[in-house]
Amino acid sequence: MRLSAATSWACAGAMVLTGCATGIGTGTGTGKVVDGGTFTFALESDPGNLDPQASALATAIQIGQFAYDHLLNSDADGKLVSGLATTWKTTDKKVVLSLHEGVTCSDGSAFTAADAAANINYVADPENKSPLLGVFLPVGAHATADTSAGTVTMTLAGPAPFVLYGLAGLPMVCAKGMRDRSSLAHETLGTGPYRLTKSVAGNEYTFRKRSGYTWGPDGIGTATKGLPDIVLVRIVPNQTTAANLLLSGALNAATVTGADTSRLEGAHLFAAKSPTVTGEMWFNQAKGRPTADTSVRRALTQALDLAQLRKVLTMARGTAPTTFTAAEPLVCPGDSITEALPAHDPNAAERLLDAAGWKAGADGVREKNGRELALTFAFDTSLLGTGGTAAAELATQIWQKLGVKVTSRPQDLTRIGQTLFSTGDWDIVWESLVPGSPDQMVPFLSGPVPPTGTNFAHIDNTDYSTGVAQAASVTGTKGCPEWLAAESTLVKNADVIPFANQAIQTFGSGARFEYAGSLVPTSIRMLAR
Repeated sequence: MRLSAATSWACAGAMVLTGCATGIGTGTGTGKVVDGGTFTFALESDPGNLDPQASALATAIQIGQFAYDHLLNSDADGKLVSGLATTWKTTDKKVVLSLHEGVTCSDGSAFTAADAAANINYVADPENKSPLLGVFLPVGAHATADTSAGTVTMTLAGPAPFVLYGLAGLPMVCAKGMRDRSSLAHETLGTGPYRLTKSVAGNEYTFRKRSGYTWGPDGIGTATKGLPDIVLVRIVPNQTTAANLLLSGALNAATVTGADTSRLEGAHLFAAKSPTVTGEMWFNQAKGRPTADTSVRRALTQALDLAQLRKVLTMARGTAPTTFTAAEPLVCPGDSITEALPAHDPNAAERLLDAAGWKAGADGVREKNGRELALTFAFDTSLLGTGGTAAAELATQIWQKLGVKVTSRPQDLTRIGQTLFSTGDWDIVWESLVPGSPDQMVPFLSGPVPPTGTNFAHIDNTDYSTGVAQAASVTGTKGCPEWLAAESTLVKNADVIPFANQAIQTFGSGARFEYAGSLVPTSIRMLAR
């Protein structure tokens, strides 16, 4: 999500539900680079639990980027580069990584190969219910360490075509945090370039730069000129407020969508652009939900003019998705969506509901066996902004005309996460998974449901599972045709409907940076004002 499903090939360890391409900077990000100072960055909602292996929310992943490292990273061209590991080699079912010497944790302790192996095994254990299992780490993986040699050997249960890129998104926790997981909910214990010094939930988080850090992406360290001494992350739920703070100089960075982008572009602020799926419609297929019926899902989809919704949602800035990933460079380029989409046809939508037994009542609301066709529609206000609200209102009107009683629930990212993974009280949701490779979507599209898994929509598509098994048996991108075919089965069945892509902009004032689904801490360069 912005559930973060994954890191992109172009992400230097960014997250799912947030994978992504490295943002391309434009605007006035060319001032003189200056050392030190405070970099103030806005997030749209509070991350909640700070344990980096316990959440797939984009805000939690962003917070974790400052304090935690990954074994590997990937650069803007999708090339793997060093992280905590300096070298790596793979065979069909093994990955061997050699760790950087002298890595230390924020508490001063050494980070060892045994610590890395413990992290892998913790996430791999289904009893720990990490949402990163199956996303950044293949199911069934197990790691051992040779501490004297400084190596970690990971044994795989089966084929894992993109395993190294998954490791570029798996955060490593230090030994003290592994021993006391509860402490990670409110503090950070990692090897990253910054350490958390103060946190006020719902308000702000303060990080201070660590000295002696030399093991960042491709060997970058905190002695690099232009890195801020302090990072202040402020929670700013309103995008207009964030835009005003950027223009006044009170913020150095914020992601802004919707109408406020025009003001920021007009001021020629620096902007890092990251392609992402912004419009993605899911249906709750849990037992007893009306949307468990394929006919209902298809009818709700066919009633909508998705091109019109896309235009409203993105304020005419969006494009039609062609795959479930948008991160550039695409791992599997092609088109799994266009031909598979149920065609826009309101009359066909009415016939589908009639045939499924949902008949219009005296008040126009459809009923079946004395039960109204009443649906709860949740959508993410954090990402979608004012355009999303307008598009949601349009969709609601169309569904009401179809005879559906709709209850709209606009929610920020934190509440959306609770709705999907905790309460389950929803029927339709607009929320984006942003994977970097197609395998990172699998745990969200199949398998165990919450609370034991991440298949929040309760999808059970046999054709998709069969296609995934075929795709995963082929090495790397050679399996892309199978991955795309598997995605098409989800669209045909109206399990998931991606309908809008957009280049999301993270604006900068007095600083420039790279954005890869998350802002990359070691890319920040403070600029003279």
